[in-house]
Amino acid sequence: MPELPEVETIKRELEKSVVGKKITDVCVHHPLVIRQPSVGKFKKELAGAAIKKVLRKAKLLILELSNGKFLAIHLKMTGQLVYPGDGKKSRVTFRLSDGKNLDFNDQRMFGELRLVDDPQSLKFIQELGPEPFDLKLEQFKEMLAGKKTKIKPLLMDQKFISGIGNLYAAESLFRAKIHPERQAQSLSDKEKEALFTEIREVLSEAIKYGGSSVDDYVRLSGKKGNYVSHHQVYGREGKPCVRCKAPIKRVALAGRGTFLCPKCQI
Repeated sequence: MPELPEVETIKRELEKSVVGKKITDVCVHHPLVIRQPSVGKFKKELAGAAIKKVLRKAKLLILELSNGKFLAIHLKMTGQLVYPGDGKKSRVTFRLSDGKNLDFNDQRMFGELRLVDDPQSLKFIQELGPEPFDLKLEQFKEMLAGKKTKIKPLLMDQKFISGIGNLYAAESLFRAKIHPERQAQSLSDKEKEALFTEIREVLSEAIKYGGSSVDDYVRLSGKKGNYVSHHQVYGREGKPCVRCKAPIKRVALAGRGTFLCPKCQI
């Protein structure tokens, strides 16, 4: 699933490519992805509206429109936004005033499109925890205090802290030299500070390189993100640790695969 860096990358590229353009027509190829309102109303209320601004909330993209509506786009597992799109894989095609298409692709159709009056009314947004870039170190330390949950599943809990998923939780914990199965409350202040720093640095680096294309994620152009070559632990099972040369292990944790160095992460 695209995480904060991937969604932020798409947001920035949308800002450069589609802001100021009108949606002249909407072709819904698969109505399943339209969650709100009805397909007919969705198409009618989008036609003729201009894209004023592109917003992001955690892993959610939001297009602010000239008619006061907001188009919320959750890519989920396999969702993609491609511009200019060719319509070949599109579940929904937005025809723009420049004559080009903005395609919403989603192979498994887990993604969601919602047209709403106020994005703050969405349950997903109401339940989100703070984003890493909105936190200060002392707040982060306080959030971990007394938490018996294992640190990696806790970092992936969007109600606790939003935007981090499996990939960037694994990378951040490796760089902070913290085992993913440690209880959050067991971390020392020094370890909490290291983790806080690494989370923000890893996310910033990933944004710089356009995100990680490990599954279906692509940038707005359809090209892959370049951060995969900078991964230090994720997807490197059996390969030597970049620090100590011990083989990287893959283990199951809270129903997800995670990667770690058995020597560096304690």
